[in-house]
Amino acid sequence: MSQNEMIILTDVVLITAVVQRGLADMVVQVAQDAGAQGATIFHAHGTGVRQKRLGLLGLTINAEKEVVYIVVPSDQADAIFERIFVAAKIDTPGMGILWMTPLEKMATYVPYEVAARFGLHVERRR
Repeated sequence: MSQNEMIILTDVVLITAVVQRGLADMVVQVAQDAGAQGATIFHAHGTGVRQKRLGLLGLTINAEKEVVYIVVPSDQADAIFERIFVAAKIDTPGMGILWMTPLEKMATYVPYEVAARFGLHVERRR
């Protein structure tokens, strides 16, 4: 790849998971087992009802969170999203939130052959 060549990835989705502290590594492993190539994790501090008890369940919510960004091909996004939802127990009050955002385009270093092997749609720009 020349220094001025840019590979633009299209037809990709950003999956964002905000989970309880300590669960991000498990979320990444589940995503990779489902086909994701990697992820970015960072720490965050949540706000909201964390200091109040949640209804009859009597749960308190930890304010310390981990945020996971995973970029995946659109055709794999639903399967990866569902696996993360189940593994991170997002259906349990206070466990987190999960969403997908379509990306118009994304650029990073990916050898053209690797992008083709994983079925990523690419545009070559000079």
